Amino acid sequence: MDSSRLFRTSGTAIAAAALLISGCALGSGSPRATAAARAYDAGDGRSSGFPGFENFGAGTAGAPGAADEAPGGLYRKGDTPTLTPLPAALPPALRRYYAQKLTWHSCGTSGFECATLMTPLDYDHPRGADDLKLAVSRKKATGAGHAKRLGSLMVNPGGPGGSAVGYLQHYAGLGYPAAVRAHYDMVAMDPRGVAGSEPVTCLSDTEMDRYTEVDQTPDDAAETAELVDAFTKFADGCASRSGKLLGHVSTIEAARDMDVLRAALDDDKLTYVGASYGTFLGATYAGLFPSRVGRLVLDGALDPALGSEQVNRDQTAGFQTAFTSFAEDCARRKDCPLGPSPDRAGDRLSEFFEKTDAKPLATGKSRKLTESLATTGVISAMYDEAAWGLLRNALKAGLLGDGGPLLKLSDAYYERDGHGSYQNLMYANAAVNCLDLPPAFRSPSEVREAIPAFRKASPVFGTALAWATLTCGYWPVQATGTPHRIPAAGAAPILVVGTTRDPATPYGWARSLASQLSSGRLLTYEGDGHTAYTRGSTCIDKAVNAYLLTSTPPPAGQRCSN
Repeated sequence: MDSSRLFRTSGTAIAAAALLISGCALGSGSPRATAAARAYDAGDGRSSGFPGFENFGAGTAGAPGAADEAPGGLYRKGDTPTLTPLPAALPPALRRYYAQKLTWHSCGTSGFECATLMTPLDYDHPRGADDLKLAVSRKKATGAGHAKRLGSLMVNPGGPGGSAVGYLQHYAGLGYPAAVRAHYDMVAMDPRGVAGSEPVTCLSDTEMDRYTEVDQTPDDAAETAELVDAFTKFADGCASRSGKLLGHVSTIEAARDMDVLRAALDDDKLTYVGASYGTFLGATYAGLFPSRVGRLVLDGALDPALGSEQVNRDQTAGFQTAFTSFAEDCARRKDCPLGPSPDRAGDRLSEFFEKTDAKPLATGKSRKLTESLATTGVISAMYDEAAWGLLRNALKAGLLGDGGPLLKLSDAYYERDGHGSYQNLMYANAAVNCLDLPPAFRSPSEVREAIPAFRKASPVFGTALAWATLTCGYWPVQATGTPHRIPAAGAAPILVVGTTRDPATPYGWARSLASQLSSGRLLTYEGDGHTAYTRGSTCIDKAVNAYLLTSTPPPAGQRCSN
């Protein structure tokens, strides 16, 4: 359940602290593959150091209808709204936030410091009593080779809902290229509503277990009612446990928090690497504060001009593309559980899902593997080809009646640890997505009408992902965002990175975002997996590193295949 519109870097889905999620095959001996294998074998739902899944949306004070008359006009009127910059003058009521100084202290992870940033709950009506406390972490520049410090490099792994602090401390702060870490203080902030920053909460762990198990391909009226009831209880739980915070976790507000942090770090401009949903966050920052853009890398880009239905349908097609690549790779192996024909692999997987729907599999634990959990487990492995070996083994076991390995993959996706505790990834994910964009569908009948289009996008995953989009149809807070373009006129060159067979953020989105940004420059990775930077491509890493260190973007149209 809820396996669509999760935008995070690839490794996070399998290992969740390097988030969401952000490629080489397991068994190759690569550090990334080894880390993913360790996280899987341990049954640990936390990330081990890769980026992850995400959703995205628009904003708060600028939704059409209200935003057209809003002071400072975040959107211009027209068929496709445009995100426009905030006024250059800082409102007096916000000066105290921009003037704050961070107090750094040890946070228990060697080499890293932590601090708390204060931001207003509502930027239009800041009140001290409602201020948010946002978690920030830093690893100072190593200065290796007498490197000159270039300022702070802020990172975000996506989601929405992925912990940027966890990503920094478990991966980016140690795994980013040495030259980059030598010149920059590596910095991360959990966005509002996420992890250490006033986390959104919705269900108890036991309730979340039940929620993830509900049949997401209802066959009759009773199963449809059960699914709707699950969505409704999830939304009601978020409303009762998170209150007014639910109305203030938009991407625009999170981008404004980033500018407060930039000021608190004494940086004149923002230097930033955002993966997956983190690209929407970074692009939104550029649209609001184009004159404060330093070096921005947007890897695995989202297209802010698309509505929720199109986003979900495009992502559904992306997962089908990734599954086709997996099936082709699997078919070349003698022990492929889906058989020697890539063309038949989808049918065999669908048959497996149908059998699991009729009779959930034992897992060696009290929980059984339902069709919904099995589907989530397979989708989680689509983010990164490093997980394909895990998926082959999990499918072998599943076909023999053992659902345990697929359950581990599903738990990793949901960030459920071995003790049954969930991180708040899925709660924050829904809260941000449902605020950023109006719902794709508002009733089961609307979903049923759309299923043929979703099945055309993916015969394997289409039905489940169509129903997953109904989550926001029962949300207790009205969306404040809308599809829009982001030109960020006047910004310094912004590097957009797209992967041709990216499952979660299709390549077309990167091309669209790069064309919207007035200073966008597209860098293409011809390959598999979600996102490209620090994932094994020497060509991509060289181009991104050069941009971060010298402000020189790669040549227009550059493509990398290794």
